[in-house]
Amino acid sequence: MTTWNSLRISLVQHASGLEPDANRALLDELAPEGSDLVVFPEVFARDFGKPGSDLSPYAEEPGGPFGTELSRVAEKRGSTIVAGMLETSGDPDGRPFNTLLVRGGAEAAYRKIHLYDSFGYKESDALVAGATEPVVVDVGGVPTGLMTCYDLRFPELARGLVEQGAELIVLPAAWVAGPRKVDHWRTLVRARAIENTVFIAAAAQSAPRYCGHSMVVDPLGDVLVEAGDSDEIISATIDRAVLDEARRTNPSLVNRRM
Repeated sequence: MTTWNSLRISLVQHASGLEPDANRALLDELAPEGSDLVVFPEVFARDFGKPGSDLSPYAEEPGGPFGTELSRVAEKRGSTIVAGMLETSGDPDGRPFNTLLVRGGAEAAYRKIHLYDSFGYKESDALVAGATEPVVVDVGGVPTGLMTCYDLRFPELARGLVEQGAELIVLPAAWVAGPRKVDHWRTLVRARAIENTVFIAAAAQSAPRYCGHSMVVDPLGDVLVEAGDSDEIISATIDRAVLDEARRTNPSLVNRRM
């Protein structure tokens, strides 16, 4: 991967709906100009719907209509774009993967490892987990790790990404609203950044079903930009010099003994 100095990131905080055609059209409508990296939320191609819904009819191949449009918009903007979709998996029960597609200046796919069997939900009834392999991709020279929503609660994945060289972690989410949920989100995003001395760009779906509060956090835990809970597009520029200084100030990756 090439050396980088800075990267302009935009986070699109927007709720996806139940009509894939409408969500697909929003890619071009909402992706801003002038960003190196644009991040849409988890399952932006089609929302989960009611808990327990059969999601198999909405699964696509990465080269299907959603992936094709994502590539077109990324090329049009001259950016790398990340967005969540439901991907066909070959599961005998028809359950899709919950997948992040990366298109444009870089191409990759990450299939969500940790399914949201928590807080009264059972995501594994409708989705199948991806392989336990961290995914790091070069975005404008920045080694960028991929995580999705509930993955945030598992610090070993973030550490695995950093062990593979990640200096930025991208985290699309549909963080369900409820008591303590915004506090958990903000605390955990900052914790993953601090403990790994890494930038985190977390793009969430908006209220009322989800929490919003998309944010970019630097390697010392400072919040560079944060949305509220409504539809919003926020942007920040991350600088390599900040990461280098953070790792000099807090050399925890070097000092660890386990």
